[in-house]
Amino acid sequence: MHSISHDRAEETPAAKARWFQSLTIEERMQHFVEMSDMLLALKPELVQKKDAQPVPGRIRVLTLE
Repeated sequence: MHSISHDRAEETPAAKARWFQSLTIEERMQHFVEMSDMLLALKPELVQKKDAQPVPGRIRVLTLE
């Protein structure tokens, strides 16, 4: 039996990744849609952004060539 912890110290990126990987594809997509909806509600101008550029050391932008 697993216990539930409310300790922020246990909220490591690895623990969050394990939790996310435990979800079904449908649950993962639902979280993705909810996050996208929240971001667009907060910053609707994101839809207008074109040609995203990578931020060194942070995000990798993939393109089809």
